[in-house]
Amino acid sequence: MAGPAPSNPFRFGALALDDAFADRERELAELKSDVLAGQDVVLFAPRRFGKSSLVWRVSQELLKRRVLVAAVDLMTTPTLGRLADKLARSIHEDIASPLVRARERLRVFQGMRVTPTVTVDPGDGSLSFSFSPSAAGSDLAATIERLLELPGQLAGERNRRVVLVLDEFQEVVDIDPGLPRLMRSVFQGQPEVSHIYLGSRRHMIERLFNDVNEPFWRSAKRFELGVIEPEAFRPFIAARFADTGRRIDDGALDLLLEITRGHPYATQELGYFLWQRSEPGRVTSAERVREALSDVLHSEDAHFTLVWEGASAQQRLVLDALALEEGRPMTAEYRRRHGLPAPSSVQRALEALDRAELVSRSAGRAWIREPFLAQWVRLRTGTPF
Repeated sequence: MAGPAPSNPFRFGALALDDAFADRERELAELKSDVLAGQDVVLFAPRRFGKSSLVWRVSQELLKRRVLVAAVDLMTTPTLGRLADKLARSIHEDIASPLVRARERLRVFQGMRVTPTVTVDPGDGSLSFSFSPSAAGSDLAATIERLLELPGQLAGERNRRVVLVLDEFQEVVDIDPGLPRLMRSVFQGQPEVSHIYLGSRRHMIERLFNDVNEPFWRSAKRFELGVIEPEAFRPFIAARFADTGRRIDDGALDLLLEITRGHPYATQELGYFLWQRSEPGRVTSAERVREALSDVLHSEDAHFTLVWEGASAQQRLVLDALALEEGRPMTAEYRRRHGLPAPSSVQRALEALDRAELVSRSAGRAWIREPFLAQWVRLRTGTPF
């Protein structure tokens, strides 16, 4: 009897877990070593570069070494009250539960300025915490201070190392302007706790950690996550095809990686659509990659259309030029080749596109961050890849 048909082995849009996680061996080893040494780390990269997937993978390896890991996504905590809710639940589930007997766990949260309402999920028995949104700001701040102290207290009492992961950390200022100072005052007295700050907006992260006037100035090791080298991605892609009874030739691999250039999300996405077009027992060729790219651009069309409609006329001109040629758009020769306006207008457009995380810049060079946005722009101007 034939077994079930294999499922698509590529993942995009969610965490890349288990076999879907590609490479990052050096980054895995370095981050794990930092955490075990008690080092705080600020890990930053543009969105869709796999920061959360990397930290999840590190967390799984740390748990095997009896390290406790709690995480809070600050993108989901727009107020002090919501932050308190998420902190309490994560501390209860991921730190208190492995260390404290069930009947004593809630005592951990006694004596706080604001007493949480605890709700039991009848389906799985899990607990959720809710702090009154009408509580005074000073009371909520004092409660959050106590919550932030708990990981260090529990770790010290049980002689265990704890990791606190704060995702989208640049949101901390929007939650409350005084929150960075409060956090830093607690964290600097927690030798048992390693803090990992994840960020996707470079300007905000650099201001928080590199500005001498900010509480977190030089308080964490800088760890920038880049693309995955195409040659490191190559065996991963080939293995995903082989493990599901399909084959891919060198020409197809070359073209796929030439298009995505090791961008983690883009490579997984194009791999997904390419696998969908592959057939058992037949070799997947470069022609199938072009078809899969067309599928990707069709899938992303609504998103990219919104991006394009939200860009100014000057920004569109710069995107058109960068889609055709990465380079130095401020130079006279580049502007002449692509019909760009005066340097001041190009500069303003680049700064706006950088803030919107559409364009990256370094040493005078600029390029479109998402490979498929560049392809989409080329396609709309009649010059496909």
